[in-house]
Amino acid sequence: MRFGGLLAVNDVSFEVRQGEVFTLIGPNGAGKTTVFNLISRLYTPSSGQIDYLGPNGMLCLTEQAPQNVAGLGIARTFQNIELFEHATVLHNLLIGCHTHRKTGFWQDLFFSGATRAAELKAREKAEEVIEFLDLQHYRDALVEGLPYGVRKVVEMARALCTEPRLLLLDEPSSGLNVEETEDMAFWIADIKNELGITVLMVEHDMTLVSKVSDRVLAMNEGQVLAMGTPREVQSNPAVIEAYLGQIDDVTSLRRPGSTAQERPA
Repeated sequence: MRFGGLLAVNDVSFEVRQGEVFTLIGPNGAGKTTVFNLISRLYTPSSGQIDYLGPNGMLCLTEQAPQNVAGLGIARTFQNIELFEHATVLHNLLIGCHTHRKTGFWQDLFFSGATRAAELKAREKAEEVIEFLDLQHYRDALVEGLPYGVRKVVEMARALCTEPRLLLLDEPSSGLNVEETEDMAFWIADIKNELGITVLMVEHDMTLVSKVSDRVLAMNEGQVLAMGTPREVQSNPAVIEAYLGQIDDVTSLRRPGSTAQERPA
């Protein structure tokens, strides 16, 4: 993916398997969110393609219009929460359910039997997700008055209301405290295990990554550094260098006057 003279994503290739949690990690500016924006069709790649196993078989995602992506079973959250703040939690979730509405303008205008049935189905789905994520207490609350951590869960709930096959989570623990991050790990595990939804995640919190990820891909400067289990990737020398930088002179870690045999301070 090129932005003018900037090569933001360079020859990145990976496969997300059905029913797993696959996580992208890397320093700021590594290209992780750009990959997300390519998959969700906010961007069109400068070259290459994205293949996706949709409900009707394999298709080339890069040939699909952005407005059709949600209907194919791909939903996402954003690093900066994108909710309708002056609407209630329930209404935000009902908007997610709108993806699967089959009624037309005149049916909705006159509130036909088909429209009534669609409204009931959407309400049932929204209530199902509210119960799944323990949002009952906030059902009728305006989003603008909710704590930040609850908003993160509401955005994930709206994504689940689209009934996705693939859920893209962009830094789900960003801005959360320790307890909220533990709850997020619980929800992600349940989304995978109970709902059978494949999860592709961008995340910086390595504790969360280790708890929920089946496989991890590390990126830096738009390129792939390593891929494997969380333990394998975290112990990879190239990944450590990307996060911490290269230490050329180990004597810089020793106390003044210490010998090479002494334990570094």
